[in-house]
Amino acid sequence: MGEKTQPPLRRIYHRLLNRFGPQSWWPARTRFEVMVGAILTQNTSWTNVEKAIAELRRHRLLTPGALKNVSLKTLASLIRPAGYFNVKAKRLKHFVDFFFKEYDGRLERMIQEPWEDLRKKLLSVNGIGPETADSILLYALEKPVFVVDSYTKRILSRHNFLDPDADYQTVQEIFMKNLRLDVKMFNEYHALLVRLGKELCKSNPRCEVCPLNDINFDYKAFLEKNFFTGFTK
Repeated sequence: MGEKTQPPLRRIYHRLLNRFGPQSWWPARTRFEVMVGAILTQNTSWTNVEKAIAELRRHRLLTPGALKNVSLKTLASLIRPAGYFNVKAKRLKHFVDFFFKEYDGRLERMIQEPWEDLRKKLLSVNGIGPETADSILLYALEKPVFVVDSYTKRILSRHNFLDPDADYQTVQEIFMKNLRLDVKMFNEYHALLVRLGKELCKSNPRCEVCPLNDINFDYKAFLEKNFFTGFTK
């Protein structure tokens, strides 16, 4: 299929993949480490999360049991580089308590549960919102759920794929209803959007060198008819 005949979301994906290459995201050694990182990365940069993760690893706390048994005060001091460390320490504890209560601390039991049910349970945990829950589902558990963040909203709204005020679910459905539910693609697609947002689609965008600068869409046509109507060059 040539680029001109590709559906818009696939065209964007291939443009970004050709420009930036595979991103190999999420950087972690274990599934549980991904879960911890998903909570720590709330409202901070990944560079800061890496420092916190390194401290937890150095103290051998990147296992469910170790994180369950460590004191809240010690945990908070170790994750200080991630910011909001007292709040995030409590959120990690809430998550670990949930993990043991629901799955006896066993990842294989968690993985076996249908992702729709698991997502509802994750969202019931204090401190876990949609983006964190979906990051855990996609990156740690390899469930076909698309992760939406501020970069996704910014990029799509600038190319008129959605209303700038669209909520999380609306943005997520654009991807999940118009792409094959493919874990590998969702993983790569989200990482590529993050790369674009960090390097080019900033608050002051570098549109002249953006690989998507000739792509535009009329989201009102999408609302009235279907996603592909209104797509322009």
